[in-house]
Formats: sequence, structure tokens, C-alpha cells
Amino acid sequence: MGREASASLFITIGSEMPVQTPDSEKNSAAQNVEFPPPKHFINGEWTNPDSGAVTDSIDPSNETAHTQIAAGNEKDVDIAVQAAAAAFQSDSWRRMAPAKRAQVLWKMAELIDTNRANLAVCESLDTGKTAFDAGKIEIPLVAEIFRYYAGWVTKAEGGVVPLPGNSLGLTLREPVGVCGMITPWNFPMLLAAWKVAPALACGNAIVLKPSEQTSLTSLWMAKIGQEAGLPPGVFNVVTGSGSGVGTPLVRHQEVQKISFTGSTEVGRMIQRESAETLKRVTLELGGKSPNIIFGDADIPAALRGAASGIFYNKGEVCAAGSRLLVERSIYEEVLEGITAIAAKTTVGYPLAEGTRMGPVCNQDQYEGVLEWIRKGTEEGARLIAGGQSLRNEVGGGKGFFISPTVFADVSPDSAIAQEEIFGPVLAVIPFDEPEDALKIAHSTRYGLAAAVWTRDVGRALSMARDLRAGTVWINAYNLYDPGLPFGGFGESGFGRDLGKDALAAYTETKSVWVNLD
Repeated sequence: MGREASASLFITIGSEMPVQTPDSEKNSAAQNVEFPPPKHFINGEWTNPDSGAVTDSIDPSNETAHTQIAAGNEKDVDIAVQAAAAAFQSDSWRRMAPAKRAQVLWKMAELIDTNRANLAVCESLDTGKTAFDAGKIEIPLVAEIFRYYAGWVTKAEGGVVPLPGNSLGLTLREPVGVCGMITPWNFPMLLAAWKVAPALACGNAIVLKPSEQTSLTSLWMAKIGQEAGLPPGVFNVVTGSGSGVGTPLVRHQEVQKISFTGSTEVGRMIQRESAETLKRVTLELGGKSPNIIFGDADIPAALRGAASGIFYNKGEVCAAGSRLLVERSIYEEVLEGITAIAAKTTVGYPLAEGTRMGPVCNQDQYEGVLEWIRKGTEEGARLIAGGQSLRNEVGGGKGFFISPTVFADVSPDSAIAQEEIFGPVLAVIPFDEPEDALKIAHSTRYGLAAAVWTRDVGRALSMARDLRAGTVWINAYNLYDPGLPFGGFGESGFGRDLGKDALAAYTETKSVWVNLD
């Protein structure tokens, strides 16, 4: 999920059959990790949950608890929101000198870099993502995002508008207020940074609710913010379930803005619940993104991009290239190539050296992905790679391991071509003409991302213009930069994270009319 995450980094030429990681290697890899306490982070302090309840954080590679988190409720949310509101009203952050506020964000980036090793292990144990992906790609990108928005703090400018008579018109950019943020389990720290960094840069106060399955790095981020100089109450984290924490946060009267990343179904619910208090809402939701390969493409590069597009982070990526559209003239060649890559992708314990794909994040996801594979076979798609659990082969009977899976000859109207699977399952679909590719690409209700592989510059730009997607990669896939906005069309949501565009989501425009007479 970063500009260093080139497709070639994903592919490991290894054994055709994954092997179980010895227990000694598993234990040594995680023995020095430091976990946050099972508490919320509210008003600059570790805070016990109102109910005293905690829940387990489960390691998806062995299905055992590695630590616990606080199970929050409505009272916890209210305490955090009140702390955020008080911090916002106190002017300690929003009225801080812009240069000093920028220094705090820059210091957060430095501390994230300093603590990268521990953050990466926490992320891997929570999500099942590999040590390489967490430590070499994602956590460094988190730091880069904070540096990027540190640079914007001193550039939040208004304007002057000519008015009739002896009058002067001014426009001011001001922070929204208390921002509620709800993030998913697939990229816990990275997607939190997408929201937290621009909100802080604009002078807002925050209450973050991370996924109850992957809360550790969000808690550490808040603690890092305190160490970097954030005033108490500016950045709060309340952990717990969607019903216990998420719903009260969305409904709270003193929350002015909700930013959510997650499923389309939950996004609909959040929009309905926010209507009662007329909150501003940003939604980054699901996707079923088309990855389109034309006959004149650089085939080896396109194959690496196709593999990165669906197997990176076990396919648990909202913008995953889960539909591979291939021009018929190269269809068999691409099938052969992607099958070979799938077979050579090493599935194993996330912290083990050489692992390129860990387990999917949780039990529900594991069972759901296997059910989608079964459904794809029933629908008549041709299974050409993977398609089975690797729990026994890799985890010794434990862990949510699934083989990289490829279906060929998939009907564009079939369920596996229409619905977001959110796992390492690729649907390959042939096409004949560019118009056919566009028709297939637009045949779902989503519009999050797409990619085009071709040496024809005119065709590439024409396709990029015509594709209804928030991001279009050309001869690349799964590359991100803090300066480039990200968001979707259609049922993939609205609003943008990252880039200058994200600043608009966390500011209000105030018009000032000055009578000079």
C-alpha cells in the first residue's frame, strides 16, 4: 500500500508446497513485542473501560490470543468525545502556532520510524500480514503521511473576494471540530493515518474507533501523539465493537464529522445514523476493481502487477484487482503465467523470513473466502490455482491460511465477479475489444480503482478517462502516495482520503464581510 510496494517485491520464487514454520521461529520472532495496555487512550491517559470488560486480540496464524484490548461502551465514547470537545474549545491545538503544530506532526513521524519494529510486529500479530509488508512498506508510509500533512499545516490559506462599495470579503479555513473516525482491520495503522494526519493538520480533535480485531497500532499512534506534543484530549482512541463503540460515536451530538472505511453495508448504516445530527460524512467503501491487460502489454510486468493486485495482504485490500480482464489474444499466456505465480507464492507464518502471504485476518473471513471459492466452482468457473485451506499444511491444524486462488473463464455476471470477496481469489475474464473491457469493468456497482496495462499511450489515457473509478493505475497496481487522493465512485463511497483533497473534509469555509466605511 505504498509507492515502495512494487509488484516485483511481492513475488517470491519458493517451494511449490508451503511448509509449516517451526514453533521456535514463531516464538523468537515475536518475543520482544510490547503491547499497549488493555485500556482506552482518552485525554492523554490510559483509561480503564467503564464496564471493566476486555476482549482478546487473536493471532490469525495460530488462533490464540496474544494480548487483550478494552471493550468500550457508550459511556466510554461519551467521555472521549467530551475530552475531545474540551480540547477543541480550549484552543490549545487549533490556535497553536501553525509552525509549532507542524513540528508536532513531524515529531509523530519520527517516533513512528523509531518504533517501527514494534509497530510492525503488533500489526502482523493482529492482522496476519507479513513482517515485510508491515515493516518495510506500510509503517514507513504511515510516517511519510504525517510528514506530508505536517507540510500543509502552514499552508491552510483563505482568500480575498472583491465586494461592491467600500467593503472587503475574506474567506477563512477553520477546523470542523470533533471528528469521529472508524477504521477497518485490513490496514489498521495505515488507514488510521489517512484520517488522523489531515484532521490534526487542520486543527481538529479526534476520537478514533479502530476495528476490535486490530486495535494495537491505533492505540500506539495515540500514545506517540502524546509523546510528540499533542495536548490532552486532541487524539483519543476507544476500542471495542461496532455496536458498543461505533454506533454511539456516529450518533453522538458533539461529533461534527465521521470518516469511515469499511464495507458498503456498514457505510449505508453510518450515513443513515449520521442524518439525525446532520454530520459531515466521508465513506471509503468496497470495491471489485478491474485490472485490464491488453495484448500489447509488457506481459511479465502485467503478471507481477496482477499478482500484487490480488495476493498482496492476502487480497484483503479494498482496491484489490480481483477481476483480471485479459484480451483474448494473450488470454492463455496470462493464465499460464498467473497460475505459475500463485503456485510459487510462499504462504506461511507472517513473521517468518521468506513468507509472502500470511493467513487471512479472522475466522469469519476465512470461512467466507472458502465459501466464495466453493460458490465459484458451482457457478462453472474453471479453478486453475489454489482453492483450498492450508490450515493443516502450514499451521499444523491451526491458522486461517488459504492458498492463492485463480479462477479462469469467469462470467462477468457471476457472483465471484460481482461481489467483494476480500481474499486471495482472482477472477479472470477474457475480452475482445476495448469497448468490451469497459462494459465488463462497469458491470458492478463499485468504482474504487482500476488498472490498464498497454504500451499504447493513447489507449491508456483514453481508458483512464473513461473508467468510472476513483483511482486508475497505468502499467502499475497497488501503488499509493500521500499526495495522491484516494476514494471511490458509486457504491465505493464518496469523499477523498490523502492529498490536498482530504483537507477539505476536515475544514469549514467561513466568509467574512468587512465594511470599511
